[in-house]
Amino acid sequence: MAGFYRSGLLDKYEGCFHTVTTKESALFCQGSLALHTGEPAEEIIANRREVARRLGIGQQAYFVVAEQTHSDHITIIEGGESRGWHTAEDAVANCDAMITAQKGMVLTILTADCVPVLLFDPEKEVVAAIHAGWRGTKANITGKTVQKMVDTFGSNPKDIVAFIAPSIGRCCYEVGEDVAQHFDDEALCDQVGEKYMLDLPLANQKQLLDAGLNAENIEMSGQCTACEAERYFSYRKEQGCSGRFMSMIGLR
Repeated sequence: MAGFYRSGLLDKYEGCFHTVTTKESALFCQGSLALHTGEPAEEIIANRREVARRLGIGQQAYFVVAEQTHSDHITIIEGGESRGWHTAEDAVANCDAMITAQKGMVLTILTADCVPVLLFDPEKEVVAAIHAGWRGTKANITGKTVQKMVDTFGSNPKDIVAFIAPSIGRCCYEVGEDVAQHFDDEALCDQVGEKYMLDLPLANQKQLLDAGLNAENIEMSGQCTACEAERYFSYRKEQGCSGRFMSMIGLR
């Protein structure tokens, strides 16, 4: 890629691998990594291979991609094999959050405005990757994923470190009453006529706090995909673009 974006907070932990990909004009479809949007699969797979090569983990890691459906479905990933990486046929079905305690498994989220949330529990050695669009956020998928880590792996929310990766910001995410009605005044920043400006990253940060995370353990990227469409894919800014960038997290 033209570069990778990383969390300064997660970078402090040697046991955790993470990254967010960015656009690369020299690659097919500017480096899109999505197999579900109609581009030639062989070109997208070539992009994925190049990402793994540049990250230096292609031979040591298994990559897991989900069939994201804007749900609150959470899957525990076990076993040492890639899924959804070489073909969409074996992606994790109907899933918008994945959790694993297996080293060498890289969980991935594909987005072009929705909110990617990456979680790491350094005490229990567990990671999670969450895809939170407005529907998933409405369903509290981020809070539910934290609770799943607690129930399944015995995580203490106070130990969990979170990174809310680049996504569309309050400056650019205009929604109608049909969407706005599901969110409180804190997430609805401004009203412009019959439209509202929705702060999805803030809504997910609130879910993390409500789930018991410490505020100092949550990092917000502060980067809006629509404002920075030259670096990240933005469905809204690019009027229905088919490209997707990828947020990844795994245990070393």
